[in-house]
Amino acid sequence: MAEAAPLLSVRELKSPELHPGAPFAAVLVVKKLQIKTAANGNPFLSLELGDRSGSFSCTVFGDSPLCEPLKAAGEGAVVRIEGRSDSFQGRFSPKLLRASVLGEEELVAEPGLVDALVESAPEDGAALWTEFQAYIDAIGHDELRMTVRSVFEEIGESFRYAPAAVAMHHAYRHGLVEHTLHMARACRALLPLYTEVDGDLAMAGILLHDTGKTIEYEGTLATKRSRRGILQGHVVLGYQLARKHGLKARLDADRLERLEHIILSHQGEPEWGAAVYAATPEAVFVSMIDNLDAKMGMVQRALRQANEADLFSERLPGLCTVLLTRPISPPKQAE
Repeated sequence: MAEAAPLLSVRELKSPELHPGAPFAAVLVVKKLQIKTAANGNPFLSLELGDRSGSFSCTVFGDSPLCEPLKAAGEGAVVRIEGRSDSFQGRFSPKLLRASVLGEEELVAEPGLVDALVESAPEDGAALWTEFQAYIDAIGHDELRMTVRSVFEEIGESFRYAPAAVAMHHAYRHGLVEHTLHMARACRALLPLYTEVDGDLAMAGILLHDTGKTIEYEGTLATKRSRRGILQGHVVLGYQLARKHGLKARLDADRLERLEHIILSHQGEPEWGAAVYAATPEAVFVSMIDNLDAKMGMVQRALRQANEADLFSERLPGLCTVLLTRPISPPKQAE
């Protein structure tokens, strides 16, 4: 009887130690599933499979016996796959030979399996949330602080665990609180350089800017956009939350309008999802910090997932390039 293929993580699958054609097995989440049509008119599945160590894309053609079961399973399903290592245009792109969907009972029965499948922020989630609360408490303007506190009394639990994106940046458990907290730290460090910016208003805008994502996204093992997320988007959903709780806290009309504007403009460009361009000092400030941390979040994740043998990462769509992942050489010691 042939020996069973080893059960590997995505990081191990991408390792140069796994030679082309090597058999493997893995338990992974279907992160994305798209039905496409080839140039010859035949349908095929474009899949993104992953676990907490990374993800990869692969193709299953319509005439494969795996096509219908995977299509029926859909995004968010957990599958046990067997295949052989292969690459396409320099990327790991295996040939799948077998696939079976794992039921909820099988997931629960295997200790630690769900944790191994779900990527999470590198910082401790509880510590992130504790520090986050301190930034709310530090807002000096009473009605602004009450507005922010009231929003998180409504959405706090979902905000703690939500990802910050489907794919682009901080797209993992606790990613939303990590991204927002990194922005708050940057805000505090940069405010002394820009005295034109109202610190309390900027901080409130940062803490609230992505709160709509708690409504926009849904899913436990794979993230996708909800009905309201598709029809309205997180910018509008976040604006609605800020307005609702700003009125409740009796925030003055001028500050409420400026706070709403930060949320409506934080995406920077209409093509990126902004409702308007940033037109106040605080809105420009928040938008630039958001862009900075989103891009550096992509960098940090690529560095975490890099193999020592790789010189560059795979292409990062948000940066429009690959990333040099090799550490800087240490300085030469004087003789």
